[in-house]
Amino acid sequence: MNRRVVITGLGVACPLGNSVSVLWDALQSQQSGVARLESLPAVGDRVVFGGECRDFTGEIDNFGPLEKELKKTIRKALKVMCRETMMAIACSQQAIEDARATSAGMDPERCGVVFGSDYMLSPPDDFVDGMLKCGAGEGKFAYSQWGSAGLSAMSPLWMLKFLPNMPGSHIAIFNDFRGPNNSLTMREISGILAIREAMQTIARGHADLMVAGATGTRIHSFKTLHALQTEQLASPECEPAEASRPFDAHRTGMVVGEGAGAIVLEELESARRRGAKIYGEILGAGSSSVADSQLRGNQRQALANAARVALGEAGIAPPDCGHINAHGLGTKAGDIAEAAAIGDVFGETASGVPTVGVKSYFGNLGAGSGVVELVASVRALETETLFGTRNFSTPDPECPLKVSGQNNLPVGGSFLKLSVTPQGQAAAVVVGRV
Repeated sequence: MNRRVVITGLGVACPLGNSVSVLWDALQSQQSGVARLESLPAVGDRVVFGGECRDFTGEIDNFGPLEKELKKTIRKALKVMCRETMMAIACSQQAIEDARATSAGMDPERCGVVFGSDYMLSPPDDFVDGMLKCGAGEGKFAYSQWGSAGLSAMSPLWMLKFLPNMPGSHIAIFNDFRGPNNSLTMREISGILAIREAMQTIARGHADLMVAGATGTRIHSFKTLHALQTEQLASPECEPAEASRPFDAHRTGMVVGEGAGAIVLEELESARRRGAKIYGEILGAGSSSVADSQLRGNQRQALANAARVALGEAGIAPPDCGHINAHGLGTKAGDIAEAAAIGDVFGETASGVPTVGVKSYFGNLGAGSGVVELVASVRALETETLFGTRNFSTPDPECPLKVSGQNNLPVGGSFLKLSVTPQGQAAAVVVGRV
């Protein structure tokens, strides 16, 4: 049917704060969300700071304005939610409230959810009591006793906290959205892929309203160790607020973070009929996965493929794109690959299109990054003001892009959002004004 799809609601839970307005104020004033770790002990002398959601405590007040019965329902369900799921619910309820979708009289069969996440892991604390019952306290561990003694010491609802489909399930149940529902676990591209699927679901006529988003973390007992083993992390000697430096010649690596973002997508005429505020239109989206015979990801080719498809669907020639919201991880190789991909797509105009790296403010939020970063550019379109890339002061000749550390670049009437994983999976989406 190819119906037009627009954004009518925004929500975030990120290191800069628990609302879109707080996020935007921090971007405008170039406030950093990176500081010394508080929720996780420093990993030796290698990981000592990160972008923690310090204002998000998991209390019911973090979930925004809620009707009495919904507040009661969410509060009761918190015991079967891990932190990532809590952040997903919080930003989704913000977006739904922002879109006024709670009282819009929408047909519940025509409302759905697509939500992304990282792989979810429980912290080791969850296993301590069970392990002690199996002899771990005496310096040994009897595996044969785990089934009978160890598991009985764990919460019977333990697994419900860490299933990656829980965010989408909870959001649908809390809001009586009975339409299409899916969950994606594709690392950093999960959020943009969720937006793409939600957009396509509405465009082909299978729904009128969809919540799309993602939640993730790199600040976790196991995930932080995984990042340390497999990715280039920023030097622990950096000042925390200056550590995340996308495309800067003096960047030293990625900063770990946590967060979640969600948007409400709606068919254009449906949004107009109910008088919803329209932030922008999803004009096109693309994705690609490229790896060699040894399964080494080719980020450059994957990003170029995804960007070409997204711009092609949008009907926008690369030089006419208002700005690029880059993945901007802040690693040496990653930023070079992304800059090369942008050059492949934009050609000689690559150095003339304004480019921003939102991770400079809070690091890599895992699956949550893409949507939080997209929300930032949606607000930039709305206010006609493009924020600068924090900590950018020295251009890297190997990243010939138009990046500025100041709020002095034009925002344009559209933007291209890019996300990519270390495995060479990429996603892109183009958003423009209606």
